[in-house]
Amino acid sequence: MHLPHQRGPLHDLPDTPEAYDAVLADVTEQALARMTPEGSLEHPDCVDDIGDTSLGVTSLLALAWQRNKDPRLPEAVRRSLAFHLDERVYTEDNPGYPNLRVRDSGLPYARYTLAAGAHPIGDWPSTVWTLLQAVNVLDTADGLIDDEQRAELTEVAHGYWRWLTEATFFNPQEAGNQAIGCVVGGLMLARHLPPDEGERVRSRAMGLYVDEIRAHRVRDRGALLPPEHGGAYDNNYGPISLSFLAQAHRVSGEEIFAEDGDALARYIDARLTSGGFDNGGPRYSEQHSAFESVLGLRYFGARIGSDLGRYRGDSRWARHAVKADGGVDGHFAWMLVWQIQDTTRWHRTPSTAPARHQLRAGSVSVAFDDRMTPSLVEAAGTYYLPAAVGRQHGFGPVTDGFLLCRPMGEVRVRDVTTDGLKAKLVTKPVVGRDHVLRHVQSLYVTDGTSLWVTVAVERLPDDGDRVRRTAEPRVTSAGELRLTHPAPDDPHHFDARADTTQEQAAFALAADPRGYGNPDQGWSHLVASSALEAGPAPGAPEDLHVFAVRYGPDDGAFTPAFERSGTALTVRAEAFRAVIGDPAGDAHAEPELTLSV
Repeated sequence: MHLPHQRGPLHDLPDTPEAYDAVLADVTEQALARMTPEGSLEHPDCVDDIGDTSLGVTSLLALAWQRNKDPRLPEAVRRSLAFHLDERVYTEDNPGYPNLRVRDSGLPYARYTLAAGAHPIGDWPSTVWTLLQAVNVLDTADGLIDDEQRAELTEVAHGYWRWLTEATFFNPQEAGNQAIGCVVGGLMLARHLPPDEGERVRSRAMGLYVDEIRAHRVRDRGALLPPEHGGAYDNNYGPISLSFLAQAHRVSGEEIFAEDGDALARYIDARLTSGGFDNGGPRYSEQHSAFESVLGLRYFGARIGSDLGRYRGDSRWARHAVKADGGVDGHFAWMLVWQIQDTTRWHRTPSTAPARHQLRAGSVSVAFDDRMTPSLVEAAGTYYLPAAVGRQHGFGPVTDGFLLCRPMGEVRVRDVTTDGLKAKLVTKPVVGRDHVLRHVQSLYVTDGTSLWVTVAVERLPDDGDRVRRTAEPRVTSAGELRLTHPAPDDPHHFDARADTTQEQAAFALAADPRGYGNPDQGWSHLVASSALEAGPAPGAPEDLHVFAVRYGPDDGAFTPAFERSGTALTVRAEAFRAVIGDPAGDAHAEPELTLSV
């Protein structure tokens, strides 16, 4: 099925000064036509996530004036700033807000929804966003606003910081992007305060990052990551966190932000296919951010030397936030300001260094999960996702209805590159329901166009032996290959031919309403899905079941050959010869792999 908004890689959007000036010119015309007599620049259809939006457009107008000195803009900036200060700064507690530490503090905050008591849970991130809009105006409004307005805005921004860090609990939604954004707001605010107070704010911001964000990172695929709404990573908010880490490093110079950004960037690089699609994440399984991710992907892509800009963005928000009619919405406008101000350019070539959780060459890529089981395979423009088999999820041999992909012990990995071929051998011990320990050896070989996967395991019982994979099947198998779909028409059975996206299906099975909680937990309740089932390949040694498939173009017959010599297994296909050694053959028990054309 076609996902609606993942149109293309973010680095395909022009990011020259001329292109950004054209974006700001469009925002300017929309804003001047929209401005109300009171000075509001809010989109007329905006209800939720409204607290920062008018001020966000103001910051874009201030940046535009900096660049083009349009004589219409000073008055627009002053009027819209006055509107925010007069109408959108709240100092009385929002009825029902659950995360206060101090009642009736009188400190200013922003509302997610303007009506008192209506969805107050969103006020913490809305205040973070508004703080960021405010400091951007302070950064760009020289010559636009008078000393009185500047002093009032500075006082309000400082009040936002105090509300976020004193009057409420910090990061109440356990969302890394919101928390790092708050730290960035403090670092930027500190530069506009008297030296002593500025140093206190800066020190507090760094302390919050170390003690409340960094100390609570969670591990996934060997990386420590800021948690996002209940999970380690989210392909909407994860890249947004990367942008906040980029800005934190830009404004503070603190190496800790660079180190953590590099780690997150390498993790994202390993997750992404060559074509830029990434499936999975605790909030939005098939949604992506767009302009909010550009700064981080561009900044850290250059630092780690990889083409992170291949990430496929949401085309609706390619340049800035918009409403359904396409009109500009100032939400998250600081990200556009920062990406225009940053002079880093896209790094457009892949990293050549082997990565444990990734195999990538040309248009072929495999992303591996923590268990070194494929989480996403790409070949010939098709993406293959793990199947659900009897409530178990993954790629791998199936015996007695049990999926043999969960390791019972250390997983070994070996990477080999030779003569235009790249290969990864994954060896893992597994235990089935029969309590028998088996070694599964999975060999992945690619020439950049096709992907050959060979899985060898000690011979299984005769019933139920299948390797299961989901996709539109541009796959050739040495054994019998069939595409199956679950019969029951209920949320626990996912038919890939249906119009329902995985994201929608996951939320239907989740314990929490749409937009909250962890839909990955919902997806884990899936009983069965569409699956590609490959039978054992003929001609394998008698003591092994070997499964062999080729992903990619149908380049004729696929008749791999297998041969045992002692403990080594030789695999021959039309493009390569591989010899897989036994772990016992190495002094350190590491799996052996040789590869040749």
